[in-house]
Amino acid sequence: MKNWMKLVISLVLPLAVGGIAGLFTTSEISGWFQTIRKPAWQPPNWVFGPVWTGLYILMGIAFYLVWKSPAPAKTKRMAVTLWIIQLVFNFFWSFIFFKKHQIDWALGEIVILWFFILLTILSFGRVSKPAAWLMVPYISWVTFATLLTLNIYQLN
Repeated sequence: MKNWMKLVISLVLPLAVGGIAGLFTTSEISGWFQTIRKPAWQPPNWVFGPVWTGLYILMGIAFYLVWKSPAPAKTKRMAVTLWIIQLVFNFFWSFIFFKKHQIDWALGEIVILWFFILLTILSFGRVSKPAAWLMVPYISWVTFATLLTLNIYQLN
């Protein structure tokens, strides 16, 4: 497969997952989410869309760097598998939190997501250092989101 096609797939995949997850989110922002208590330090709602879009693009570029790498297939397979697992957990957090309104389950799920992002970064580092570094803003944001979820759980 040509590298440009790998890049397109690598970008479209996380953006599509984020877009589909956004469908669960958007409908709840003006409804249920307005009714729950949130910490004063929570960013305005409009911040989340652009931040997540940027993070999905970075995740896609990182994935592309791993996919096109000449690293051994076994090493790449582990990195790709972990990336897919964390992307699945990323998707389900929005569903659990926004669609099901299960803040406690969302808190547990985001901790698992964070763990898989860390494993992905470590695995990417064995294939491509730049790919691993491109995932650092993502784990940083998910760390923030974990603290935010914890605080929302405590408040509600």
